[in-house]
Amino acid sequence: MVRPLADDWSPRVVALDIDGTLLKWVDGPSDDYETISEPVYDAVHRALDAGAHIVLSSGRSPHGMTTIADLLHLPREGSDRLWVVASNGAVVFRYPPMEVVHEETFDAAPAVAAVLEHHPEALVAVEERGVGGYRVNRVFPEGELSGEQLITDVSDIVGEPVSRVIIRDPHATADDFIELAARLGLHGTDYVVGWTAWLDLSPVGVSKASGLQHVCDAIGGLGAADVLAIGDGRNDIEMLRWAGRGVAMGQSVDEVKAAADDVTATVHDEGAAVELTRWFPAR
Repeated sequence: MVRPLADDWSPRVVALDIDGTLLKWVDGPSDDYETISEPVYDAVHRALDAGAHIVLSSGRSPHGMTTIADLLHLPREGSDRLWVVASNGAVVFRYPPMEVVHEETFDAAPAVAAVLEHHPEALVAVEERGVGGYRVNRVFPEGELSGEQLITDVSDIVGEPVSRVIIRDPHATADDFIELAARLGLHGTDYVVGWTAWLDLSPVGVSKASGLQHVCDAIGGLGAADVLAIGDGRNDIEMLRWAGRGVAMGQSVDEVKAAADDVTATVHDEGAAVELTRWFPAR
């Protein structure tokens, strides 16, 4: 259902997903994958010119997000540090320099064991926060994780509380993981299934929406009603429902579109720029 907005409404916070929203998906790793198009770059800076707060909001680890901030030249020289919501809301940090201001952790061991019982060949990863790499049980396919991958026993990977666990089975499908998560219940955790057989396990109640709420509280005087959120993945559903205006990218799956107030063009047709231009037109 589309929520009505006041006639004079304008976003005071713009929450932007990265992969599939700011960045165009490509088949396989590519040197030019992390490229911000001119229309998206210009639209983001028009929002800044109008006084809006830009918040990057992604399932990526913190170290996988700072390069995107740099590509967008955020923050501007002389401006306050950027707010960033990482790891699907489990980590909130300021940049630069990177300063984690909020982090949620949980005991992931039972959920990981339950998933591996059904997918014993699955890959497991936890970010080594502060280092930028990952502890993994086996190496992930090239281009899927940023930073060094340190081979570690699963018992040690989830031997202490973590903010997020990635489980990946290159031989399964997203539907396989959706069915498995529903069957297991994954008690004590929340989960998000990506475009492929990629499962993110996070603390209960933690999502991009909860991370953005933390940002709004910290800025002061702002709330969900002030936020324009744009995203394309299942991990964006809570954010799109929470924001005053949630917009799904044109290539999103139906359940993501259903959670949004509106659907913009696809990432290949500069959908993020199309939506931002609605509120921050070029002069």
